[in-house]
Amino acid sequence: MNKIKYTLILIIIILTFSECSQPSENPQSSVDGEWLIPQNEVFDGGPGQDRIPALTNPVIEPVQNITYLKDDDLVIGVKNDNNIRAYPHVILDWHEIINDNVGNLSVAVTYCPLTGSAIGWNRILNGSETIFGVSGLLYNSNLIPYDRATGSRWSQMLMKSVNGSLIGKNIKTETVVETTWKTWKEMYPESKVVSKNTGYSRSYGFYPYGDYKTNNNNLLFPVSHKDNRLPAKERVFGILINGDAFAFTFDFFNTINLTNTTLSNVPVVIYGNKEKNLAIAYESTVGNKVLNFNLTDKNLPAVFKDDLGNVWNIFGEAIEGPDKGTKLKPVTAFISYWFAWAAFYPDTELKK
Repeated sequence: MNKIKYTLILIIIILTFSECSQPSENPQSSVDGEWLIPQNEVFDGGPGQDRIPALTNPVIEPVQNITYLKDDDLVIGVKNDNNIRAYPHVILDWHEIINDNVGNLSVAVTYCPLTGSAIGWNRILNGSETIFGVSGLLYNSNLIPYDRATGSRWSQMLMKSVNGSLIGKNIKTETVVETTWKTWKEMYPESKVVSKNTGYSRSYGFYPYGDYKTNNNNLLFPVSHKDNRLPAKERVFGILINGDAFAFTFDFFNTINLTNTTLSNVPVVIYGNKEKNLAIAYESTVGNKVLNFNLTDKNLPAVFKDDLGNVWNIFGEAIEGPDKGTKLKPVTAFISYWFAWAAFYPDTELKK
């Protein structure tokens, strides 16, 4: 019965995404050639290339104009100087990639609804700006974008090209903050938000994959490794440092919101808040000094204070103190469903 139900969901998704979609602009349309991942584990997701249409330079509106979001909806935030944007899940559920320019930052906000993973990608490849599209292919249930300059395919959660002329090239990631709409608009009431006027006819706010988010027993596609230490769809905050992988449950942050620690010989500070669906991590070293951080007594987005008198915001920027204007170095980290993180990084050290 469950298999029939999910087959019907896929048929509905294919039919929906096929309407009003733009034709492919990919100069490399075959799936042949060398792959960095097992080609027999690359699955066709159904709709086909570009049938889930990525957005480029979307219409944006002020926070106060946004009425289509509920307080507990999740958004992905990007900040570049005074340019601040929010990209809601309810838009990305239907488009998966938004190519945008936030000030002078060329970024692709990539989001995979099947793995719950949101990562900011820099769109400058080999010195030129590119646009990322949705290939329609999946590995470990995870989005495989392609760049329209070369047609190379990329694994979102591996953050590198896995097929095409750029095979093996790592993507440069950009800091994003994922949290609830309520938290985001309280932190950044001056930010701009992607409008639901995307040019496509989609049921924004209606989740297109049925009970997929909450049903731990069903994956739509196979994965290379399963790990039963957590329920499959539990959201975790994963960190990659020096080839090592770590994952923190949001229950971990119930009692410990801020952690000064060392992972793979790198001093890091980690902040998480289960109620706000928020987790971030940065290296603790500024110059030659390893700082010790505590929570501020201020409201978010101010989150850290250090022993030098600096106050740091959620994007790792010093907003008060002697190092004002300095930025903490981000670590490679993002939120995803546990089954996906464990499939890509099976040797993960789990922090509950």
